[in-house]
Amino acid sequence: MRIKHMMHMIVGVSLLLTAERLAAQISANGVLYVNTYKVLAITEMQRSGIPAAIILAQGLHESEAGTSELVRQSNNHFGIKCKEDWKGGVVYHDDDSRQECFRSYATAADSYRDHSDFLRRGTRYSFLFDLDPSDYEGWAYGLKKAGYATNIRYSQILVKLIKDYSLQQYSLIGMGKLKPEDEVVLTMPGVSPVTPVVAAVAADSGVTVVETAPAVAYPDGEFTINKTRVVYARAGLSLLSIAGQYDIPLARLLEFNDMKEEDVLVKGQLIFLQRKRRTGQVEFHVVREGESLYDICQTEGVRYQDMLEMNQLEPSLQPASGERIYLQASAPSRPRLAASQR
Repeated sequence: MRIKHMMHMIVGVSLLLTAERLAAQISANGVLYVNTYKVLAITEMQRSGIPAAIILAQGLHESEAGTSELVRQSNNHFGIKCKEDWKGGVVYHDDDSRQECFRSYATAADSYRDHSDFLRRGTRYSFLFDLDPSDYEGWAYGLKKAGYATNIRYSQILVKLIKDYSLQQYSLIGMGKLKPEDEVVLTMPGVSPVTPVVAAVAADSGVTVVETAPAVAYPDGEFTINKTRVVYARAGLSLLSIAGQYDIPLARLLEFNDMKEEDVLVKGQLIFLQRKRRTGQVEFHVVREGESLYDICQTEGVRYQDMLEMNQLEPSLQPASGERIYLQASAPSRPRLAASQR
């Protein structure tokens, strides 16, 4: 037990040093991307055996940290082209040649699942699954050798992203070799942290991953969530001043954010500058400890009332932590409620 504890400490210190040494090489969009999709990557690792570090590195690179034209058009995070056996949606995008056919997905989660299935079913990638899941360099060079990408530096790009963003820790969490609470949180100038919370995520494989979410780093100024303009406003800011800064009537700003009469923000939060979407970019959101339904609708950029209706909920009801809140279609049943409301 003492040796195991020392190994955890060594791994944690190593990751921390890596984070400190390479912090200047990361971007706000990259941090947001990792924070958004890391749990999905861990889930896919447990389902498919593909290292979470590799999944996230490929997603970061292929989607340009979620900002590329292709991912905005199609939710295609991994640049997978149509191929002969593809029966789903398609979009056409300039790549190696003009207007090539790429797969299109309804959600980012669909893209992540299809990427896992694409590698699992592809005979040319089969040798990768004989590697140790912690061997991210072997996976990176193996993907290039198998022909996943034409860029001659593809393997080096993936390795660098894994080091820059400390992505190896998510593979180790997925393997049970690193405790979730030992996750290293990257910080960088120009982004606003949000207090870390604990999340419980039920994987399709039946394995439950319980992890401590890192401080979400939101860029200063305007960015987008769920294809909707948003800013992160710190506690103490006046909503009237935000409305004036972005030339939006205060009544409309309140409406966009499912608020009533409020003046000064008592805590930092996301403030949307456009009406939020009726559905989310991901299939569901897992309720975190201390997280309200309103927190979820803001985090996911989904209209509050639509989210309530999809999940058979009322504003007075609080789902238990670890429950799924569906964001794209009606939930099969109302989520289990917190113990205080049962």
